[in-house]
Amino acid sequence: MHGLLACVLVAPTAWLAVDQDRPADAVRAVLREQVEAWNKGDLDRFMNTYWDSDELTFYSGGSVTKGRKAVAERYRKTYRAEGKEMGKLAFSEMYVQEFGPDAALARSRWKLTTSRETVEGLFTLILRKYPDGWKIVHDHTSKADPPKK
Repeated sequence: MHGLLACVLVAPTAWLAVDQDRPADAVRAVLREQVEAWNKGDLDRFMNTYWDSDELTFYSGGSVTKGRKAVAERYRKTYRAEGKEMGKLAFSEMYVQEFGPDAALARSRWKLTTSRETVEGLFTLILRKYPDGWKIVHDHTSKADPPKK
């Protein structure tokens, strides 16, 4: 589940020198924002990194969710419903490929640790730059199979 992100493989001190004019740096800043919001339990802030459109797509587990409202509801049911917890999110092995000044692809591993379990997987995002900043327009997240015993 991409929404389950965490630390980007960039030294924290390097984050201070982000050039928001460079698409790759701006995309990394969006993903750091997601991790920070998630780890503070702020799902609304986390969702602000997604495009506010019915055309937003989220692919995961063989299903397709369309639109930011539906994606937010999916996260709420999975991580905010009674008995659920958001846990601690981290990203690693991040790769960002620029497709010009207003489009990029991001790939990474995600890891979510809760009091009950640790789950992890991969995500691929397509982001576009809009007047209000860079937004995720497509999210394809997969969860790794649990280790075999």
